[in-house]
Amino acid sequence: MHRPIYLDCHATTPVDPRVVEAMVPFFTEHFGNPSSITHAYGWEAEAAVKKARQTLATAINATPEEIIFTSGATEANNLAIKGVAEAYFGQGQHMITVQTEHSAVLDPCQYLESLGFTVTYLPVQPDGLISLNALEKAFRDDTVLVSVMAANNEIGVLQPLAEIGARCRDRQVFFHSDAAQA
Repeated sequence: MHRPIYLDCHATTPVDPRVVEAMVPFFTEHFGNPSSITHAYGWEAEAAVKKARQTLATAINATPEEIIFTSGATEANNLAIKGVAEAYFGQGQHMITVQTEHSAVLDPCQYLESLGFTVTYLPVQPDGLISLNALEKAFRDDTVLVSVMAANNEIGVLQPLAEIGARCRDRQVFFHSDAAQA
């Protein structure tokens, strides 16, 4: 029997064998809750999380304190979008995102609108990309965040993140990208 070719890696991707090998001890021997610091299983799990946090921080030139692990992309998006909004509420109440964003980004933006924020929803061009000119025009003095997904999970388009990021950096505006589908 021939298995079909799998072309839905944006939804679910097979786990790399190296990841499976690295994780097996935590499924079988070191399975403690890292928040349970009153016993050895918790200590081992906590040490593993700290090591993973340090490894990731080193890889992206961050500090371990800047690394936050979440339960998934929706929680991470909510934390980033609502966190910037709350922290910079007094400096600006405008955000920019894209009409074709995943609901994990659109929902917190709509929630923030109910609190008085203004959100500009950029359209996409026929090729699925945003217009960098439209982005330029959307910036305002009170813009605090731009959120653009890295890869669209339905049409596969890859947004020009470096160019978007440069424009945000020039204006000292936070740039968030949901890269879960990338």
